[in-house]
This record gives sequence, structure tokens and C-alpha cells, in this order.
Amino acid sequence: MLSNFKVVLVETSHPGNIGAVARAMKNMGMNQLRLVTPKYFPHADATARASGADDVLKIASIHDSLSEAIADCQIVLGASARDRTISWPSVTARECAEKWVDVAGGANIALVFGRENSGLKNHELDLCQYLLRIPCNAEYSSLNLAAAVQVVCYELFVASGRQYASSIGDRGEESLATAEQMEGFYLHLQQTMADIGFLQPERSKSIMRRLRRVFNRAWLDTKELDILRGILRFSQNHNLK
Repeated sequence: MLSNFKVVLVETSHPGNIGAVARAMKNMGMNQLRLVTPKYFPHADATARASGADDVLKIASIHDSLSEAIADCQIVLGASARDRTISWPSVTARECAEKWVDVAGGANIALVFGRENSGLKNHELDLCQYLLRIPCNAEYSSLNLAAAVQVVCYELFVASGRQYASSIGDRGEESLATAEQMEGFYLHLQQTMADIGFLQPERSKSIMRRLRRVFNRAWLDTKELDILRGILRFSQNHNLK
């Protein structure tokens, strides 16, 4: 779906920024990069900053003008952090994603980003139907080129509904502890605290109620519960010696 979105960079000065943009795009499942008269490309700095997104650089197209780069696009959005003298229809990155991600299959959409130091010129914005804005600190609204592209691509990725399951950790491999198992743990915990002299009879209800809240928030699985009960058993055995 997102292949219909074309990231267009106009007169990029630093080749490293092109590589960083390619990396940002690939992070979000996008690969259509168009370059308008880049100062240096291809370049080793671009490849280095791409950090594995060489395939995006390899298929990037180079154009002599912005008009040529967007010739096949039905919707063109020009990124701009500066206010313009003439009022221009504008959308935020999130509004852009919500508005056009569902029609991307039937239309080519250009996301145009200007020069690192000066952005897009007025005659280039004349070719765009919308200003594309990224809400940020009004006192410091200048975003790095790759960071701006990353934000927009992220919003498109989220709006497209694409998800990748996390492979970090083992959450879900063990079943959650049952109510019966948790009650057994609380009784064990209370007895252990009494055995080591921590729990005072007049405060036991209040302390146990708070501890229940702590452990209930944790959604313990059976393996985690076994570890905790093992600690309690060790504490009891050690206290008896």
C-alpha cells in the first residue's frame, strides 16, 4: 500500500542525509525515493548512513526538476516549517496519513522535502496542493531532514494498520497465574513476613492489601510466581537456621 507514496528530496546538499532518509523510509516499510538534483549522489556517505537500506538507495530515481519528479503523482504535499505570506491549504503529518493512506492504492502521492538549510522555494510550493506540517515547538521548529521524513513515514505506517509482532522477551509463553495460585502465594508471603519478624499483627491487613495491589498490577505468570515462592521458601529456611 505505501509504495504509492513517493518521498521526494529537492537539492539535498549532504549525501549522508539521503542515506539517513533511506533508512527512515525502510524502517516504516517504504522504498520509493526520488531525488531532485542532489549535490552528491551516489556517495559513500549515503551508503554508510543508510545502514542496510542500500536497496532503497539502489532504486532511487534522480530527476532534473521537481516537475519531472512528481509528473505521475495525483496528490503533492510540500513539507514546510515556515509560514507563508499567501494562505495555503495545510495538513499535519497525522492528518495526511489519515486522509490519504486508504486511497494510496489508486493514486501516487508525493511527499516533497526541501533543502536542509532553506526548505522549499515558493515556486516549488506552487507545484504542491498542500503544505505538509509537523507540529513541534514553535520556538524551535527546524527539523533535521531525516527526522522530518521519519515522522511522516511513521504516521503513514501507523495509519496503514501494519504491525509487526515483537519478538523481545518471553511474555505469553507461560500461562498467567490463576486466582487460586495467587491466593496461595499471598498466604505464603504473609506467613514468611511473620516468620522473619517483618509483619506486625496490627498492620498485617493494611500491608497485605497494598502488596496485593502491587502484585495484581504485575499480572504474574506461573513461572514468575514459582520464582517468588522459591525466594519465600529460601527466606523461611534461612530464618529457621
